[in-house]
Amino acid sequence: MLKRVLVGLLRSHEHTGDKAKDPKLKSHYYRLSKDRAFEEVGSVLKKMQGYKVLHEVPNIGEIVMEKRTMAGRTMDITVQIVGTSPGVSAVDIYSASRGSLGDLGANYRVIQEIYAVLDRKLSNYRV
Repeated sequence: MLKRVLVGLLRSHEHTGDKAKDPKLKSHYYRLSKDRAFEEVGSVLKKMQGYKVLHEVPNIGEIVMEKRTMAGRTMDITVQIVGTSPGVSAVDIYSASRGSLGDLGANYRVIQEIYAVLDRKLSNYRV
């Protein structure tokens, strides 16, 4: 956790993917078609406290959200759902803080929070 705070002194964004060095930043997979995954993930994200869904683009599987921190900063979050094979979809998250200073690891924690909620609500479909 201290490492994330130190990295966050300089960096104000974080993202997930298959090639992430940190295992907690690896893509999450669910046994759902892309369309069904988009509906389920969108439904879960709309119910999350403190987050506001701004825009949804179903044909490319993208959900854009924002979160305001207690310090008054705004974080822009993009959740992308990609169909990887028939009946399996990957969920990736990109989170960035507005402003020029680092985020002290806040974007990393936001990604972990979103993944934890998705994994809990979609536990029956987790790969």
